[in-house]
Amino acid sequence: MAEHRGETAYLRLPTAGGELAHGYGDHVHLISDPLALTWLARLCHQACVQPEINRIVTQLYRGLVRELINREFPRRIVKSETRMRAYTELGYYEGEIIDPATEVTSVDIARAGILPSMVCFEALCEVLDPTKVRQDHILMNRTTNDQMQVTGAGIHGRKIAGPVKDRILLFPDPMGATGGSLSEAIRFYLEELDGPPRHVYALNLIVTPEFVQRLSAEFPGMVSIYAYRLDRGLSPPDVLAQQLGAAWDQEKGLTNLQYIVPGAGGMGEIMNNALS
Repeated sequence: MAEHRGETAYLRLPTAGGELAHGYGDHVHLISDPLALTWLARLCHQACVQPEINRIVTQLYRGLVRELINREFPRRIVKSETRMRAYTELGYYEGEIIDPATEVTSVDIARAGILPSMVCFEALCEVLDPTKVRQDHILMNRTTNDQMQVTGAGIHGRKIAGPVKDRILLFPDPMGATGGSLSEAIRFYLEELDGPPRHVYALNLIVTPEFVQRLSAEFPGMVSIYAYRLDRGLSPPDVLAQQLGAAWDQEKGLTNLQYIVPGAGGMGEIMNNALS
């Protein structure tokens, strides 16, 4: 058999509902979902155009926020009558449900994050007490040098609709590339508002080793990452043959212009039919 020189982590997936094994730490969750990876592969292909792009993004984020709710959200015990209660005293369900009083803020980082955040916001309103769910908006973009290399990120506008202390804070954004924009947004919430959130979750379709490393280093114990795929396509062949994160210091997923490989291209442009 010819030597396989590409990524090997996704060739044999665990069953749906599991996670890919990796060495990035317990705060990183790479969801093993063959159906989601099928949609994501279609989304990344150049033949995928609007309106299919937004339909797939919506499907993927409905699934990703479901994974987050099931795994991380507080629960409570209820005793809830069923329709059979009219016929028998045993007509009730007693057991765990997601605690509807959970307070959550989903943050839209414009522009790739607009649709994902709205999808998460609507899904959360269907499960929780809607008065406990909020959506904030941040307008920011990468800053670049003369060689078009990313040098940072700047916030140019924001609409923060209330406190964040003790709330779950979500940042749904399709591509976790450098982590620069997300890092600035998280720092704003941690340093400028009324108090620390209960926990911060980055919800991404694709992340890179560089993204994971940055958030892990800057926000230890505060930020968890949920994603369907980690792309490290520019890593050496011997690194690609190893488990994700086994040679983290040698993994590379970004070009010199900070685009993800294999990636999906610039999702902010693609989702909005924009040239730049």
